Amino acid sequence: MAGGGDVAGAGGPAEGDAPALPTLVTERLSLRPWRAEDRAPVAAMNADPEVMACLGEPLSREASDALVDRIEAHFARRGFGFWAVEVVGGAPFIGMIGLAVPRFEAHFTPCVEIGWRLAREHQRRGYATEGARAALAYGFETLGLEEIVAWTARDNVRSRALMERLGMGYDPADDFAHPMLPEGHPLQEHVLYRLRREAFAAVASRIQAAMPGRIFS
Repeated sequence: MAGGGDVAGAGGPAEGDAPALPTLVTERLSLRPWRAEDRAPVAAMNADPEVMACLGEPLSREASDALVDRIEAHFARRGFGFWAVEVVGGAPFIGMIGLAVPRFEAHFTPCVEIGWRLAREHQRRGYATEGARAALAYGFETLGLEEIVAWTARDNVRSRALMERLGMGYDPADDFAHPMLPEGHPLQEHVLYRLRREAFAAVASRIQAAMPGRIFS
């Protein structure tokens, strides 16, 4: 998952036309704007070697705060980003899920990516799938995006399986070396998954099934 982006022009809302910050509500989750009190738990998550195993090195508190700063700046410019995630009626912060424009250039940029990062104790409960489906629906139905992509390290089997559950397609021709990782880094080789607006309709019923009642507010 990318840590908030600032590359201009990705087919979404341009700087200056950003709507009020949205909250996405699913059956179990609230994807909401960030609060000051989220910074301590997100720093703990970003410092967990298990959480960061396929993302790079664990982050210091300073680096984690800088990541949240970039996310909030992305929301301010574009009206979307990586939301803080809480369990409705439960844990006040479990991670982050959302959409962003990446900060690097590659053969598939400019683009909008979907990504997720959850604290270890909240993984394997279906939260990432549920939240990502809400973010996809927002990207296609509200932002009017033509395509949303996702990437991960080649051997990150769990994230790749989630991308496939979301209906995203993989083409080996899209494999790439992540430009923000140094040459020879064990995580440098990445895979790219894509989902087009027209393909989204084929999985929309599954997405809506995961989001009964009021979805966006």
